[in-house]
Amino acid sequence: MLPLRDNVPSRAFPFVTVSLIVVNTVVFIAELSRRGGLEQVAYDYGFVPGNLTAFASGGGVPVGHAFLPIFTSMFLHGSWLHLIGNMWYLWIFGDNVEDRLGPLRFLVFYILCGLIGNLAHYVFNAGSGLPAIGASGAVSGVLGAYLISYPKARILVLVPLFFFWPFIELPALVVLGFWLVFQFLSGTASALIPNTGAGVAWWAHVGGFLIGMSIFWIFRPRPRVLYRRVRAEQY
Repeated sequence: MLPLRDNVPSRAFPFVTVSLIVVNTVVFIAELSRRGGLEQVAYDYGFVPGNLTAFASGGGVPVGHAFLPIFTSMFLHGSWLHLIGNMWYLWIFGDNVEDRLGPLRFLVFYILCGLIGNLAHYVFNAGSGLPAIGASGAVSGVLGAYLISYPKARILVLVPLFFFWPFIELPALVVLGFWLVFQFLSGTASALIPNTGAGVAWWAHVGGFLIGMSIFWIFRPRPRVLYRRVRAEQY
């Protein structure tokens, strides 16, 4: 299912969401112009789980190469399709989550979900020498927060059914629940059957989504309660 739009209007301009889309796009264009191409950029700034494992075991990997890519990899993408897919989901769901959290909280929330999503990928791929790149973990966290905030929102989706591609409006609970189950099953299949994951960091998606659901309440601003001083009447 490909989500096209939701029915929850934004109350304010999603400045952080738009800024993240611009930054990711600019970084990808810079990747294309870098000597060595996308593959070299991925190894230089992508998150290689094996480097973190080697650092932890005293394997001589510099601390910067082990930890910094956990952050920098969130802004790298391997193709235009990879970039557009992530930014499309961020555009549809990010504005409403930014509405609920506020710009600064949303930015911190987004980055934290991306970091923890990468660590979830590490748990299942600790010895891998392949770099993981993409904003998927962070965007997945946004999806998890959206599900908590607007489970009954209506999402217009395009459903590919053989020769028919109907447009259907479904609750966010169904759309995002299906998305999470698909990521989990795909991650499980890639773990049980090698070389079936098509190079996708499924567990970064699952980890980002679950952490987004879990910490949304911590980041959500508390409603202001107005107290009125009541003067006791004297009889």
